[in-house]
Amino acid sequence: MLTAEALQALWLTLQLSTVVTLILLVIGTPIAWWLVQTRSWLKRPIGALVALPLVLPPSVLGFYLLLAMGPQGPVGQFTRAVGIEQLPFTFWGLVIASVFYSLPFMVQPLQTAFEAVGKRPMEVAATLRASPLDAFFSVALPMAVPGFVTASIMTFAHTVGEFGVVLMIGGNIAGQTRVASVQIYDYVEAMEYSQAHSLSAILLLFSFLVLLALQMWRPQTKREV
Repeated sequence: MLTAEALQALWLTLQLSTVVTLILLVIGTPIAWWLVQTRSWLKRPIGALVALPLVLPPSVLGFYLLLAMGPQGPVGQFTRAVGIEQLPFTFWGLVIASVFYSLPFMVQPLQTAFEAVGKRPMEVAATLRASPLDAFFSVALPMAVPGFVTASIMTFAHTVGEFGVVLMIGGNIAGQTRVASVQIYDYVEAMEYSQAHSLSAILLLFSFLVLLALQMWRPQTKREV
């Protein structure tokens, strides 16, 4: 049986994951499309920068984000100048940190999906006098729907499982920044193993169902093609 604090942590985790996924759909789509279409020398450096959270220790990313968003950092000074509260140890601080940390889980599947579309459909759309923007929304976007599904699921699931980054940026404030992974850590520290097991089992089941859904989705999309 989950306690009230565990349910609160789960609810906050779902809110965080949903907001981050929606933001990354807006941010990640043009980044992925640009990486596929551009011939600029910046493609590889930016691609490496986007993928950096895959290999960078979460505590390192969290540390530098904490410095940037702190009172002396550039982001912190900007928020203070415009009258916005400091972002560390707030929900929106968690959102910003999670956007950076989950960025490759959105961009890379979208990039793969856009690459699979190829240039031929876009060239055909151009011959029909469609502008690049029209061709993107009427041709590339519908053809890349499986990639959007995969990217959204992976981003959501990855955000659910975050620990190091959210702990560095958000701390451990009940109802504000204490997500499920941090709540499990609290239970273990307090030697409340039964509660830790209950909450961990839910996240374990969720992770399995996500991977199962992706495994079932991919063969289906291949058969449809």
